[in-house]
Amino acid sequence: MSGNEIAYHFRREVTLLESSRQRLLKQAPMTIGLLLIFGLVFVAVFAPLLSPYNPIEVDLHHNVVAPYWRHPFGTDNLGRDVLSRVIYGTRIDLAASIFIVGISVIVGVSLGTFVGYYGGVLDKILVGTMDAFLAFPDIILALVIIGAIGPGMFNTVLALSFSGWIRYARVSRGLTLSIKEKDFIEMTKAAGVGDFYLITHHILPNVIAPISTLATLHIGHAILSIAGLGFLGLGAQPPMPEWGAMLYEGRVFLREGWWLSTFPGLAIMVTVLAFNLLSDGLRDFLDPRLKRVIVT
Repeated sequence: MSGNEIAYHFRREVTLLESSRQRLLKQAPMTIGLLLIFGLVFVAVFAPLLSPYNPIEVDLHHNVVAPYWRHPFGTDNLGRDVLSRVIYGTRIDLAASIFIVGISVIVGVSLGTFVGYYGGVLDKILVGTMDAFLAFPDIILALVIIGAIGPGMFNTVLALSFSGWIRYARVSRGLTLSIKEKDFIEMTKAAGVGDFYLITHHILPNVIAPISTLATLHIGHAILSIAGLGFLGLGAQPPMPEWGAMLYEGRVFLREGWWLSTFPGLAIMVTVLAFNLLSDGLRDFLDPRLKRVIVT
C-alpha cells in the first residue's frame, strides 16, 4: 500500500469518526428529552405508588410547612403535601395534553389530506376557515369557548382541541398538494388504484414525519395552555391537583411559602423542555433535507 493510499484511508477514518461524533452530539438533546419524557410517563402511570400522601387530604395542623424530610416539597395552605400533588398533576396534565393533541391530529390531518387531495370548493372553505381561526391566538379562542360552556378540565380539553386542529390541517393540506403532483402518484392512478388506498398508502406516510414533529411540540404548548387556563381558574377546579391551579393557589404565599409555586412551575418547565428537545431531535432525524452528506 502506497503512502497516498495510507493517507487517504487515514483521512477517511478521521472523517467517519468526526461524522459519528457530530451525529451523537445532534442526537444528545433528543436523548435527554426522551429520558425526561419516560420519567414523566413513569411518574404519571405509577402516581398512586410514588405519591407519599393523598393529594387532596387536608391537614390544617401542618399548613404552609417548609420542605423537610416528611414533606420534601412542603405543604400548601390547607396542609396538603405538595410533592403528592405535583406527582398527580403530572398524570392530569400529560393525559389532558395527549388528548388535545390526539383529537387535533385526527381532525386536522383527516380534513387537510382529504381537502388537499380533492380540492375544489371544500378547499376554499377550509382555507377560509383556517384563516379566520388563525386571526385569534389559541388561548383567546379557548377563553371564549370556556366562557360559554363553563370551566373544568373536560371543557379545557374541548376548547383547546377546537383550535388545535388548524395547524395540522394547514401542514397536511400543503404536503398533500405537493405530493399528489409527484410522478409516482400519477403512475399509481394510471394503474387503477382507488383514491382511498392512494391516500392511506402513499400520501399519509409522507405526511407522518412533519406531523410527528409538530405533534411533539404541540404537547408542550398544550401543557402551557392547560396550566395558563388553570392559573386563571378556568381549567381544573379544586381540589384537583393540576399544575396551573397549584400556581394560582400559591400566588398569595410567595413570601412565606415560596415552594407552593416553585415546584409546580419547575414541573411545567421540565415537561415543556423535554417535549421541545424531542421535537427538535425528531425534526433533524426525520427531515431528510436537514441531513448533511459527507463526501470522502
